[in-house]
Amino acid sequence: MASVTIPNIGPRVALATTYEGDDPALLERIAPLVDAIEITPDTIARSDKKQSHLRSEVLNEYSSVGSGKRFMAHGVGLSICSADAWNDDYLGLLDELFSRLDVEWHSEHLAWTTFGGESTGTMFAPPRTEEALDLICERVARIQDRYKVPFLLEHVIQLLPEEAAQFTPAGFLNAITSRTGCGLIVDAYNLECDAHNQGLDIAAFLDELDLSVVRELHIAGGVQLNDFQLDIHSRPARNSTLHLALDIIARASNLRAVTYEFLKEAIAPLGHDAICSELVRARKAMKL
Repeated sequence: MASVTIPNIGPRVALATTYEGDDPALLERIAPLVDAIEITPDTIARSDKKQSHLRSEVLNEYSSVGSGKRFMAHGVGLSICSADAWNDDYLGLLDELFSRLDVEWHSEHLAWTTFGGESTGTMFAPPRTEEALDLICERVARIQDRYKVPFLLEHVIQLLPEEAAQFTPAGFLNAITSRTGCGLIVDAYNLECDAHNQGLDIAAFLDELDLSVVRELHIAGGVQLNDFQLDIHSRPARNSTLHLALDIIARASNLRAVTYEFLKEAIAPLGHDAICSELVRARKAMKL
């Protein structure tokens, strides 16, 4: 089994948040409230006819926050679970990011987002089969060989009805981490979505999951559409999400960061004041 060393980034558990650029006033306000900033390479890129590149003006914004802040990369477009091929362009963006900033660790969603080279427009969870496990673990190993910092995977919500599976949801994650040595991100709100939509037993999931490999915890808030709970991170976290997060913090002995996530499109409806208030609330509630 491969092994990784997760750096200690100050306090036992750091508070982090999303920032995707182009709003210096927001960055100025949130920077003093957090220990680390989550960067999504896909969303700060500019594409031409040949390939994508990170926008230098946004990278300069990150550099402006000073040496005291840490950075984590969190991708959405690698499509690590696609049966045909993953997105090599994303790796180019990650190469650029590592060359410009000191990134503590990087992560990706455990999902497929492309099919036949075309984007699906959303993230779909992989089938929990031995065949998918082999594919995912081989790709995780390639990533670990390419980047010598810890790599984490985040579970996504189950959008489609469950297919016949050879693993439980937690058992599949355990199989990946035990075979590769990668870490995990647990998203408390995503678990609540799966509980609402698919009847996931969160308590049983957490009892089965190897929580010692959980390095990062995500909190967020979203919306319902036709009684389906969506993982669109666009609202403050519900009290139930924070209570669940507290339970995970107490049990995940190697946790290093709690990240409040919100989409760039949600900044205007949320407002800077609400985002800052949510960060203060999260730090106080979780004693970070």
